Amino acid sequence: MSPQQVETMIKAQMPDAQVQVKDLTGGGDHYQVTVVSSQFADKGLVQQHQLVYGALQQAMSSEAIHALALKTYTPEDWQATN
Repeated sequence: MSPQQVETMIKAQMPDAQVQVKDLTGGGDHYQVTVVSSQFADKGLVQQHQLVYGALQQAMSSEAIHALALKTYTPEDWQATN
């Protein structure tokens, strides 16, 4: 699975998302993903991650993605962080 495929899957479920995907091992199955979306507003961290996992459920269950490190932000939090 390519970083572009991961990004496409997330954006299919979260069209407003800004997504950065980094392949941590070069093997195409360990990723660090940063997602910025207004859909995260008023949601706790677990709920935010559940939204992203939901978008990647098929790839996760088939083990096309073996490991996923997530960072999630609302647009306001992202702007304050950067």
